[in-house]
Amino acid sequence: MSACIVGWAHTPFGKHPEEDVESLVVKVTQDALAHSDLSASDVDEVVLGTFNEGFSPQGFPASLILQADNDLRFKPAVRVENACATGSAAIHHGLRAIESGQARLVLVVGVEKMTALSGPEIGDTLLKAAYLKEESDIKGGFAGVFARICDLYYQKYGNQSDALARIAAKNHANGVHNPLAQIRKDLGYDFCRTLSDKNPTVVGNLKRTDCSLVSDGAAAIVLADEETAKGMANAVRFKSVSHVSDFLPMSKRDIIHFEGCTKAWQQALQRANVTLDDLSFVETHDCFTIAELIEYEAMGLTPPGQGYRALEEGWVYPDGKLPINLSGGLKAKGHPVGATGVSMHVLTAMQLSGTAPAEIQVDNPKLGGIYNMGGAGVASYVSVLETRD
Repeated sequence: MSACIVGWAHTPFGKHPEEDVESLVVKVTQDALAHSDLSASDVDEVVLGTFNEGFSPQGFPASLILQADNDLRFKPAVRVENACATGSAAIHHGLRAIESGQARLVLVVGVEKMTALSGPEIGDTLLKAAYLKEESDIKGGFAGVFARICDLYYQKYGNQSDALARIAAKNHANGVHNPLAQIRKDLGYDFCRTLSDKNPTVVGNLKRTDCSLVSDGAAAIVLADEETAKGMANAVRFKSVSHVSDFLPMSKRDIIHFEGCTKAWQQALQRANVTLDDLSFVETHDCFTIAELIEYEAMGLTPPGQGYRALEEGWVYPDGKLPINLSGGLKAKGHPVGATGVSMHVLTAMQLSGTAPAEIQVDNPKLGGIYNMGGAGVASYVSVLETRD
């Protein structure tokens, strides 16, 4: 790889009734440029990632970024979409512009405004990332999709409700220390494990604490080629990236194994010439707790069906051998769909630059891994980032 992240910005995730897509985009654009000590005139290209699909009435959003600064006028700007992996898709678009030599500096923004819709409307909008010819009748929207995955996993490997509760409790405990997180409350294992009025069933075996949050928010990064990044204070290098896509219909895959996730991790680690053991931490896509459990197995942390061991043996906690979702993950930080992939890269860059909140800052990190997923294991993006000497 020959590109670096040289600046970033991130709104708090949550319910922001006073904000719209435009105001969120403008804020993180201005903040990311300031953080990278660049002016808008320095930017060669602009990429906006947003899922939308009905979340916002504003279509054709790419040029909204120009509202942040008049000097962005006449820069090439494009909107990128790939379901819940939209943010990483936008980053890949920016990386290709740099690697092709067409750009030295690329501004990438991810955004979503979800909370203006009602609960049923949100469910219908998210379900558009499923294969509607076969999956549109699944009750519970996308939560129902992952409840079906959870049922199949339990049928093969046994009930893993304890493991799911541990994942939820871990990520909420981590989110307490992240000022950008939507929920900053340590719910505890017992609360996450127990069905109650405050933690009811959403669908199937998934309780409220098993499901990521409906969120508004935006995040931005500035990408630079290696030469331009020299001497820039905040530079964090891409060591490798990978993107693979799998069939959209769940019926064409063994859905409990996330094979695309496995292939993406294998490609990224091979390209970086490292192993999973070399990583200092990972941000992974816990849209539902069952997804994080399966991702432990897909990335190679445990054999299939043994993801629970990563929790029982403490590997994925802040003091474990591979801390996962120190940010709180989608579970506590929030999941504004188009912003999530960019957010993961911002939080990883903060860790590698030593600027994460002290309570979740890894000691002397060298390599950070990111897994961002679109749909039910359909689009898989992995990044391996490293500190820049």
